[in-house]
Amino acid sequence: MTSTLTPVRKRSALTKGQLPKYAPYVVLAVALIIGAAILALIGFNAFGWGIVSAILFAVGLVGWSAAVEGSRKAKDKLATCLVVGSFLTALLPLISVIWTVLVNGLPGIIAPGFLGNSMNGVTGVFDNKAVEEGAPVLGGIYHALIGTIQITLLATVISVPVGLLTSIYLVEYGNDGRLARAITFFVDVMTGIPSIVAGLFAAAFFFAIVGPGTKTGAVAAVALSVLMIPVVVRSSEEMLKIVPNELREAAYALGVRKWRTILKVVIPTAISGIASGVTLAIARVIGETAPILVTAGFATTINNNVFGGWMASLPTFIYTQILNPTSPSNPDPSSQRAWGAALVLIILVMLLNLGARLIANLFAPKNGR
Repeated sequence: MTSTLTPVRKRSALTKGQLPKYAPYVVLAVALIIGAAILALIGFNAFGWGIVSAILFAVGLVGWSAAVEGSRKAKDKLATCLVVGSFLTALLPLISVIWTVLVNGLPGIIAPGFLGNSMNGVTGVFDNKAVEEGAPVLGGIYHALIGTIQITLLATVISVPVGLLTSIYLVEYGNDGRLARAITFFVDVMTGIPSIVAGLFAAAFFFAIVGPGTKTGAVAAVALSVLMIPVVVRSSEEMLKIVPNELREAAYALGVRKWRTILKVVIPTAISGIASGVTLAIARVIGETAPILVTAGFATTINNNVFGGWMASLPTFIYTQILNPTSPSNPDPSSQRAWGAALVLIILVMLLNLGARLIANLFAPKNGR
C-alpha cells in the first residue's frame, strides 16, 4: 500500500503552489463574459470588448498567480501578458489593413477585364450605367501595372550597381578614411529623406538637362533610385562585413588579386544577403506615390516607352481614382478600382518579400563539403 501511494504524494508535492493548466482558459472565459457585460452597459463594440477583456484577463491571471504561486511567478505572468499584449497590439493594425483591403479589393479584381484593360476610353457614362443599371464596371489597371513594372525595373538597374559598388568600396577599400566616412554620412542622410524630395530632385535634374515639364517613366525611375540606393548600400555593406577575413586571406595567400578575390570569393559568399536586401529595397519603393506624381504624371493609356510620355503606376492610379473619380456623381466604381489596385500592390509587395526569402535560401552558403 505504501509503495503505491508514494508516487501520488510526490506528484502532488511537485505541483503544489502552482496554477492548474486550465487557469488561463478559465480567466479568459470570465474576462470575456465580464467585458461583454461592461460594454453592454456603455455601448457594445468589438474593439472595446477586446481591450476591456484583455485588461481583465491580465489582472485576473496575475492576481490569481500572486495568491497561489507568489509574487515571483506573478511578475513573470505580468511580463508575459505585457509582451503578448504588445505583440497583438502591433499585429492588430496589420490584420485590419489586410482584411479591409481584401474585402474592398476582391470585387475590383474579379471584375471582367480589370487586370487586362486600361482606362482608355472609360468615362463617367460607363460608371453611371454600372451604378444605375447594374452593368459591369469597365476599366482596369493594365496600364498602371505595366508602368509600375517598367519604372521599378529601371530604378533597380540604376540602383543596384551604384549601391553594390559603393558598399564594396566602403568595406574593401575605404579603410575608414575621410571619403568613406563622408559617404557613410551622406548615405545615412539619404536614408531618411522624404520621398517627395527625391521626386523634386529628379524633376529639377531633368529640368536642367532636358527642359521644363519633362515627365517620363525614366524620371520617376531616377527618383526611386535615390530612395533605393541607400537601402542597397546599407544592406550590402552589412552583408560584406560578415564575410570572414580568413576567406580573403586564403585567396591572397594563393596569389589572387584583390579585385578577383572580391568578385569570386567575397560577393558569392554574401550574395544571399545582398539579393534579399535588393529585393526588400524594391518592395520599399514600389508603392511610393509622391515621387511618381511629380515625375511621371498621369496616364489612362498603355505606354511601353519608359523614356517618353507620361506613364501611370499603381500608386498614382489609386490616387487619381480616389481624388478624381471617373464619375463624380457615382464614385463607387472608381473606389472599387482603387481598392482592387491596392490589393494588387499589396500582393506584389508580398511576392517580393517572399522572393527575398527564397533567394536568401537558394544562395545561402551550404554547410558541409
